[in-house]
Amino acid sequence: MTLIVSEPLIKDVKSILISQPKPSNAKSPYFSLAEKYDVKVDFRKFIQVESVPVKQFRKYKVNPQDHTAVIFTSRNSITHFFAICEDLRITMSSDMKYFCSSEAIALYLQKFIQYRKRKVFFGKQGTLNGLKDVMKKHKDKETFLFPCATNRKDDIPNFLSENGFKWSEAPIYQTVASDLSDLENIFYDMIVFFSPLGLKSLYTNFPEFKQNETRIAVFGPTTAKTATDYELRLDVEAPQPGLPSMTMAIESYIKNARKQLG
Repeated sequence: MTLIVSEPLIKDVKSILISQPKPSNAKSPYFSLAEKYDVKVDFRKFIQVESVPVKQFRKYKVNPQDHTAVIFTSRNSITHFFAICEDLRITMSSDMKYFCSSEAIALYLQKFIQYRKRKVFFGKQGTLNGLKDVMKKHKDKETFLFPCATNRKDDIPNFLSENGFKWSEAPIYQTVASDLSDLENIFYDMIVFFSPLGLKSLYTNFPEFKQNETRIAVFGPTTAKTATDYELRLDVEAPQPGLPSMTMAIESYIKNARKQLG
């Protein structure tokens, strides 16, 4: 596509669609924004996570029971790993070790295993680097399995390969576009995106989408780049100096528009 750069459209905002689930916290800044500026704010998941079909998983020819340790970097990886094991009628050995990127993810394992009877490790700093430090101590003792998304990042695989670990990769879940067909004839002054996948979902559901006067708000440079690749006009971007959050950037836009328009 040809990159088109255009100035933001300055116009009042009375309705906003957030491409994420509705916050469970009643004190979410989105609710405060809606009340303060008398703006309708709706929430809708543009993407959803699904397990890969068992038939597809079998094509990888990876047997979890051939490994002595499992690496988890998200709750999704835990949920879908044990779902696959159940579908395959696999019971993990009581000797299996679990390496988690944070304590919160490690504690999530309690939903699926008897936590105290297993050997669970996690990065002390709650970071991938912390996890890597822990894993290095077990490099020569374990055969690792890395359950991940089909579009996973390269950091963990690169680390394992570059440091000579014995390991296998198991793509077990994928992010797909939600069905948004019921929004076809509903229009919002602003749509807010947080990832390239959210934008991909928009065009998967509405290939002929025309921006016109719809303001597009994006969070993060990769989301912004994807939006411009789709030849969308960027009206609100976050984070920015002094505006670290999406709600702060939206509020700044609304205040500026109402000030300019009187």
